[in-house]
Amino acid sequence: MTTKVKTASPPAGKRDETSAKSQAALMTHAGVNAAAIITKFSASAFGETGLDAIAEAVCSSTDKVKEGSLRGCEAMLMGQAMALQSMFMSLSRRAASQEYLKQYETYLRLALKAQSQCRATLETLATIKNPPVVFARQANIASGPQQVNNGAVPPTNTRAEETRSAPNKLLEASHEQPMDIRTPSAPSSADPPLAALAEVDRTA
Repeated sequence: MTTKVKTASPPAGKRDETSAKSQAALMTHAGVNAAAIITKFSASAFGETGLDAIAEAVCSSTDKVKEGSLRGCEAMLMGQAMALQSMFMSLSRRAASQEYLKQYETYLRLALKAQSQCRATLETLATIKNPPVVFARQANIASGPQQVNNGAVPPTNTRAEETRSAPNKLLEASHEQPMDIRTPSAPSSADPPLAALAEVDRTA
């Protein structure tokens, strides 16, 4: 005769706490949040799509970025720039067909905003493709043996190089011996005339 072992189920309060933690982790997950927004904004163009499938695609793209590949980011920025260009063209054409100043100004302002965002997107893409090079001077000070390889030395004609002027030469040797710039005077006798000594001061 076999006996079945019954496993004790967790209390109701413990189950609720575990479910709440799982729900909170799901709601704060970056891929799930992005998938929820994509589902709402893309439903009219692509129809209803499962949230799990979209979240899996977002997490796949995120993993590629973590591995160091930015090809997906570059493609996304280029696509956004092209979309913003189309928005600029559409809003500009609508502005040109308006008869009243208020509507004309509104459409034209939106068109210029789309153009500005397109330019900023292309600048970001250019920065990712060609990051700026920074030349910095480094002072390496160590108390013990040290080997430092700072890489290539920047060109000597860069603006970061400081211009040094030649030091001023002092005309005087020191502060205690100033130069005599007065007009030379006529020579005079070395000893002035002296009076004879009194009798009291003479020798015996």
